[in-house]
Amino acid sequence: MASFVTEVLASSGKLEKEDLSGKISKMSRKVEDTKEEVCDMINKRYTDFLPSLQGSEELMVQVDEVSKEMDVLKNCIETEVQQNIHVAVAEYAKLKQQLEKNTIIITMLGHLKEFHNAMEEFNKALVDKKYVDAANQLERARVSVDSLKGWKTSQLPLLSALRSELTVQRENLIYHLGDEWKGLVIWRLPSSKEPAGLKSFLKVELNLSHASSKDGETTPPPLLRCVLQALAIQGDLQHKIKLFSQVLLKTMLKPLVMYPSLSVRVTEQQSEGTTLALHCLEESPEERSTPSQVYSKLLLVLKTLHTHLLDVSIGDKKLSAILGELIWEEISQCIIHECLLYSIPTNSSQLEKYNSVIKETEEFEKSLKELEFLQGDSTDLLKYARDVNCHFASKKCKDVIVAARKLMTSKMHNTVKITPDYKLRLPKLPAPGSEVKVKQESTKEELIMENTKQLSAWSLCLPACRISESVQQLMELALNTLCEAVGSSTQCALQLFFTVRNIFQLFYDVVPTYHKENLLKFPHLAAIQHNNCMYLAHHLLTLGHHFRAHLPQPLSEGVATFVDMVPGFRKLGAQCFLAQMNVQRAELLERLSTAHNFCNLDDEDNYIAASKAVRQVIHQLKQLGTVWQDVLPVSIYCKAMGNLLNTAITEVIAKTMMLEDISSEDGEHLHTLCQTIIEEGPLVFIPLAEENKNKKYQEEVPLYVKKWSTFKELVIVLRANLQEIVDRWADGKGPLAVEFSSSEVKNLIRALFQNTERRAVALTKIK
Repeated sequence: MASFVTEVLASSGKLEKEDLSGKISKMSRKVEDTKEEVCDMINKRYTDFLPSLQGSEELMVQVDEVSKEMDVLKNCIETEVQQNIHVAVAEYAKLKQQLEKNTIIITMLGHLKEFHNAMEEFNKALVDKKYVDAANQLERARVSVDSLKGWKTSQLPLLSALRSELTVQRENLIYHLGDEWKGLVIWRLPSSKEPAGLKSFLKVELNLSHASSKDGETTPPPLLRCVLQALAIQGDLQHKIKLFSQVLLKTMLKPLVMYPSLSVRVTEQQSEGTTLALHCLEESPEERSTPSQVYSKLLLVLKTLHTHLLDVSIGDKKLSAILGELIWEEISQCIIHECLLYSIPTNSSQLEKYNSVIKETEEFEKSLKELEFLQGDSTDLLKYARDVNCHFASKKCKDVIVAARKLMTSKMHNTVKITPDYKLRLPKLPAPGSEVKVKQESTKEELIMENTKQLSAWSLCLPACRISESVQQLMELALNTLCEAVGSSTQCALQLFFTVRNIFQLFYDVVPTYHKENLLKFPHLAAIQHNNCMYLAHHLLTLGHHFRAHLPQPLSEGVATFVDMVPGFRKLGAQCFLAQMNVQRAELLERLSTAHNFCNLDDEDNYIAASKAVRQVIHQLKQLGTVWQDVLPVSIYCKAMGNLLNTAITEVIAKTMMLEDISSEDGEHLHTLCQTIIEEGPLVFIPLAEENKNKKYQEEVPLYVKKWSTFKELVIVLRANLQEIVDRWADGKGPLAVEFSSSEVKNLIRALFQNTERRAVALTKIK
């Protein structure tokens, strides 16, 4: 009985297995047939473009039925496998493998169905202008195509056709959205050939249209949101808004910042929509717009755009936030460089008034945040406005350096007279701190203990001379800048103080280089430059001391000084004047070189050449005396003229002492030439414009011309007899012995007198 039951059960299982195998085989054939029909339909629809609506619908139904049968069969197999897992693993594994293959095919057919349905829905939505639905359906179709990547390579042509169709329809949607955008946002711009300028910007208009449909009905505002959201779904919104932002910046926002006469007019009409147009104000005398004007104009534009265009949510962001990210950095930099930069005060007394600009900037940013154009807490624009002290100092320093350089490169020959009683017009500064007062009191006590004999009122005063007007203005510029530093913040005061130091350093570097040729060519300018340097050095000694107590730390602790620059300026002035002295000295020697060493003056030509050379030397010295008159300080003038005259007579003495034979006629001519120098040489000393005051300095020639006494002794010897020479020698104690050595006197005697007993006796007396 047990064996019978066993046989019945075994027979029953075998029959069920055979029945299951047959079902799977039948199902596989059915799946393949369905696959062929679906692929054929898809190819005809998207490759050959044949209309087959009814057939495609029947196929979709067939695909659904086959899918249901597959599900039933799959469940049956899984149940059977679970029951007989230990009995027929191999058979069921093979059946399951075949079933999985069929399942993949059915899944792919489902994706094809999904693609087809999505494309049909897309076309309907596009016709009805339901752009968001159309974009979503297109996205659904794209997902289906991406899912078909696991399809066999034999079906690649079909997949390629689907991708091509998807691309075409996407471009079709983008084109329709672009058309709608152009109808909603209409730019009227000047011709690209027209040069950019105020006139061209007056042609700029932006129309935000309330677009109408063909039947004349007004399209509701949701159309705009649909277009923008559809663009966002397709990933083209960022590109579209970027192009819009570039045109908005270039033709509307930046011109409103840069041109104070430009303003914006907003007009609203039901038929034409909202229009933003640039127009020119009748009166705009300002060269630059004030920050409040710029902010009001920009806010008007941005609020209008927000109301009629940008108040649309795209995901978790508003469209205004997207536009703000694109334009903010560029427009804020434009506001800084074209508006705020020029609104910074030029005087420290105006800094407090600048708080209103800071508040206006804060309100401007607050408004932008409310419109969602801005997201952050603080921006570069507000930071720039708040750092006004730093920018004031930087601007002031830049303006000061520019003004200083302009003065340094101006003409030097415009001069002003400086007298010993001249004083800088120092400003009245606030009383220093208590510590300084204590120091002053102690100083007064010390002064009482000093000698009753004090220096004269003119001690340490600058001597009378002429300096360049530009240098006087440069010193006034430095004083005004230091006054700005008094009462300023520490950072501002430091910048301004070191800018003043930079002014003087710039003078030290620029003037000698810029005027180099003229300083060597014109003795007048060399003298002025010498005076300029001495003038600056003189005032730099006490300039820092005057302001030190009124400047913030660390300047008040001894840093505020210019004393270290004094030696440099003195050296600069001395070097410039010495270079000119060398030029003049070389010219004097060159003129004297044409005198043929003052030999053979009995020859008429030689005498004329020597006489001409002496006359040219005197003329040159007179010219210099006139050029430097009332320019150089008297002491410097006399030393300079004395040095040059000394150069000339030293050369004459040297050439005369070299002569080995001087005839009586030669001696007479030589005496005449030397006498000319003695008579006219002192007349070159004319340091003052008043002639009657110059006699004193002409009488003091021996003080300034080192070889003057030597030269006068030489002139006496040229006409003296042997006895007179011996008498002037006076056994080495006479005036001749003071100026000449015994060998030099003997050489002169040998050259002037013939070899006689009297000459021999005279020579023996010169010891």
